[in-house]
This record gives sequence, C-alpha cells and structure tokens, in this order.
Amino acid sequence: MKQLVLEISPPADPTFANFVTGQNREAVDVLTNAAQSTSTGAKVIYLWGLPGCGKTHLLRAFALACGAASLENSARLRCVPLFGQQTSHVLVDNVQALDDAQQVSLFDAINQRALDPAATVVVSGNVAPRDLALRPELSSRLGSGLVFALHPLSDAEKMQALSAHASSRGFGLRDDVVSYLLRHARRDMASLIGILDALDQYSLEMGREITLPLLKQMTQPEFLERDGD
Repeated sequence: MKQLVLEISPPADPTFANFVTGQNREAVDVLTNAAQSTSTGAKVIYLWGLPGCGKTHLLRAFALACGAASLENSARLRCVPLFGQQTSHVLVDNVQALDDAQQVSLFDAINQRALDPAATVVVSGNVAPRDLALRPELSSRLGSGLVFALHPLSDAEKMQALSAHASSRGFGLRDDVVSYLLRHARRDMASLIGILDALDQYSLEMGREITLPLLKQMTQPEFLERDGD
C-alpha cells in the first residue's frame, strides 16, 4: 500500500452508542447499566467470541463510560482497575493470555469485590469459561456470573457499521466500496475500519472523492487478501 503521510482526525472513541449491536443487545444493555449504576447485581460479566466480534470495543466503552481516560493509549487491556467516586471496577481483555500470577491476581480481585455493591468485573476471552485453559477456580468463577457469547455481525450489519464509521469521520461511503471490502478484505471489523481510515486519508492526500477505483488504486493484493478462514 502507498505510504500515507497526511495527518487527519483520530477515529472516534469506542462507545456503547457507536457499537453496532446486531444480536448482542442484551450484553450491551447489561454493560451500559453496570457502568452507569452504583449498585448492580452482576459481579462478574464475561464476554467471549471470535476475534473482531466486539469484545475489546465493549470493554473500552465500559472504561470510557466510567471515566477511565487513562486507557486512551492502551492497545490491549489487561487487568485494569477503574476507580471512581463510588465504584471500583476491574476490566480484563483476552483473559486466556494471562500467566499464572495474573490469574491469581484476577481471582483475588474478584473475591475482594464480592462485597462491594458498586463493583463489577468485566472479562473477555476467546472461548466459553468452561473451555478456558486457566486455573480451575478462576474458570469456575468467571462462569458463575453473566456470560455472553458475542455474535459476529452479518454482512448487512457490517455495512451499517462501516457507513456509520464513515459518517463519523465526515465522508460518505458508496455501496460498491463496502461490497468490495466485504468480498476481498479480511472480514473482522477492526481490519475493515482500518482500511476505511486509510482510504479516508488517501482520498484527502489525492484530492479525490472516495470511490471503488480509488480504493483499488490505494490497495495492493496482500493488503486486502483474506487470511484463509
């Protein structure tokens, strides 16, 4: 891909409002309520699903809803305590990657917050709790709370999400551009949005409207090629 050098506005922060829910409405509602409430019955919320289904987006949205501005430069959440005036939450992304010491720390954090009515532990992983290769007591504790399997977006929902993202950056997106991306690019939302952001910058650099020919001009086969799954 051609090197892009133009400075542009950063993408919008991940929020509950700009998350395209698809079949995940219940999970979004529970997380929204937990972030806004000082008393929630859900002590542990576990999200799982394939890469690109929105786990990290929802964790970061939860963090921002709680005022955790310190996460703005964090590419991946790990075990992050969130302290507010009346609440103390813990977020963990990709729990399957925690080492043994981190697993013990997370288990202790869950126990420490068991009596705090305002604290919620939100964790994401790649598989259901019972299938995690973690310490048995931690897997059991994660499965004892609310567990949500996040469903990937359909193509129609991805088109909606990409169009909304384009609008948030101030440009329109033609259907043929989106259709081409869905046919030829990696299909996870992070990759698709990354291509759109690069295309936005490239169009400004070239002084041209965003069209399918411009997308094809910007990209090279290896940039769009799927990874075979």
